[in-house]
Amino acid sequence: MRAGRHSFVARSRPFAAVVIAGLIAVACTPGGSTPEASPPPPPSRTGITETEPITLTIWDQECCRVSKVWDQLNAEFEAEYPNVTIERVNRDFGELKTLLRLAIAGPRGPDVVEVNQGWPDMGQLVKAGLLLPLDNYAESYGWTERVSENVLAVSRWTPDGEQFGTGNLYGYTTFGEIIGVYYNARMLDDLALTLPTTFDEFEQALESAKQAGEVPIQFGNLDAFPGIHEYVVIQDRMASVDYVTDLVFGLQGNDLSFDTPENLQAATTLQEWAEKGYFTPGFGGGGYDDAVAQFAGGEGLFMITGNWIVENLGPDSREFGFFVMPPMQAGDPQVSTGGAGFPLSIAAGTEHPDAAAAYIDWMTNDHAADLLLPTGQIPLSIGATVPVQDGTVLADVVDAAGAVSDANGMVPYLDWATPTFYDTTTASIQELMALRITPQELVQEIEADYSGFQSSRA
Repeated sequence: MRAGRHSFVARSRPFAAVVIAGLIAVACTPGGSTPEASPPPPPSRTGITETEPITLTIWDQECCRVSKVWDQLNAEFEAEYPNVTIERVNRDFGELKTLLRLAIAGPRGPDVVEVNQGWPDMGQLVKAGLLLPLDNYAESYGWTERVSENVLAVSRWTPDGEQFGTGNLYGYTTFGEIIGVYYNARMLDDLALTLPTTFDEFEQALESAKQAGEVPIQFGNLDAFPGIHEYVVIQDRMASVDYVTDLVFGLQGNDLSFDTPENLQAATTLQEWAEKGYFTPGFGGGGYDDAVAQFAGGEGLFMITGNWIVENLGPDSREFGFFVMPPMQAGDPQVSTGGAGFPLSIAAGTEHPDAAAAYIDWMTNDHAADLLLPTGQIPLSIGATVPVQDGTVLADVVDAAGAVSDANGMVPYLDWATPTFYDTTTASIQELMALRITPQELVQEIEADYSGFQSSRA
């Protein structure tokens, strides 16, 4: 329906804030004292109040066109406040996960950092007393009125780091994410296929592409994280939103298990896709960035990933489209993994917390949203209008996110579930897709991680 449509009609549509069902979690980590970080007092006024020269060191994981927008916003911030110099340290996602805690605990650490939510990253930093509570800044700047509580909740922790989803605010963002399926519109037409409306139809499209000698799903899993996306889009079709949400946020402790028929079936399906050759040949040694570039160059019918590659495809492109993995039954509610994007946090060791808060507000205001929208960043501000062009891949992404939000079908990221869940899950999926372990072994390995963590909380 995209390839043959050439009209270019501008529109603005209200976009409801992405709602993550059941975010308020009650979770605790093992005992032991926590060096809790004290919240800074409310600022005397918003913006930069200091007059002497200030250097703010920022750590982020943005790349490509988003990175260029960040550079522009940083330059504009320095122009607005000439006494402030921004020193930006850009790391990729893996480096940020590996190096951030060491850097933030050091004597000359960053002032503002992008932190992945969940137990593995933000939870460990809060527990170690390395992030500042942002509640006074949130009140002064009106952050709590700008986005819904469900968006804020994924950055809330008790000061001792023992409860997730409630307590103080340790990060802030006004942007969201969604995982789904991109498609090559021309290839879809060449294969005489239409957009699938059920999961069975999607699998039939994979087989058709394979038989035609095309790559059904463009994929590279050397970086480990992409495999989670392949798994969760299947899991989201088979397990309920409430189950996955409760699992991730630990709402029921050891009363929930990862070793379920639904999770086993998802693992079985993923391995079957690998066995049937539905992924790029040699995907285990292929990098994610290379896979994105190959898909943008026309290789592959589908690619399963998030909204962030809109910039690679071109926001106004009609050569590509996007949809949420279709449900088992046509017409069932839209469900997808996603939610709030990477929030910005303030390091507890900063000498300029008020300036850091002003910077966070700058990077999440409406002007920033206007600049970042063409890169695929989804604004979550309440009452915001999202100007997109009908028939474009960006319009598809925005519409899909809105449909999932309207259906209350946003599922939190699976790797937030325990401090070690990311490592365990990515490694297990790599082994599963390489046919080195069985689906049952995968769910047992992941369950051992999950149940071990929940038992330590008891």
